[in-house]
Amino acid sequence: MNPVMKYVILYVNDFEKAMNFYKGILGLSVKMQQDTYVEFDTGVITLSINTRKDVKELTGLHVPEGSASAQTFEVGFVVEDVAATIESLRQQGVTILKEPDTKPWGQTVAYIADPDGHYIEICTSVE
Repeated sequence: MNPVMKYVILYVNDFEKAMNFYKGILGLSVKMQQDTYVEFDTGVITLSINTRKDVKELTGLHVPEGSASAQTFEVGFVVEDVAATIESLRQQGVTILKEPDTKPWGQTVAYIADPDGHYIEICTSVE
């Protein structure tokens, strides 16, 4: 088996808030949209969103309501200037979880939250 990751889907509560965040604030381009399912172009990996209600109806799987009470993953975006990006996001009302910090390996990392509380890492690339 040789699996290849092609996309990640985030389950959201409020479709309009999520669209405003990912398309309006982060500036991601929409690759495809079918009702409340949206794929954003982020490079190699596609980031998608869909409402919790729609996922339940389509898959029949149990999908908890509300924001996650415990985070078990994060989505990371590489940028050239973390501090400037965080300041721009702050000015747009985005929740800043952790201010930019340079790690011992040289990477600068900060954390924000999307409207559903998903952790988003904003970082420089690891060379």
